Amino acid sequence: MPLRMRVHEREPIGLALRRFKKLLERSGVTKELRKRKYYDKPCEARRRAKLRKLSNIRKGKTQSQNGSRS
Repeated sequence: MPLRMRVHEREPIGLALRRFKKLLERSGVTKELRKRKYYDKPCEARRRAKLRKLSNIRKGKTQSQNGSRS
């Protein structure tokens, strides 16, 4: 999927760059580049996903406890 951005006449280059960066971020290109920068072993990816899942569960429990007190 090619990304296209039209630069308007008399638009400052700084503003055009800012719009371009936002376009890249919204499309997920920067996230994909960070992800592919280094090779991830499959076991490391599974481990990280498992830790992320446990972290979210813990965060959910603490938020529900904090919410019930007030």
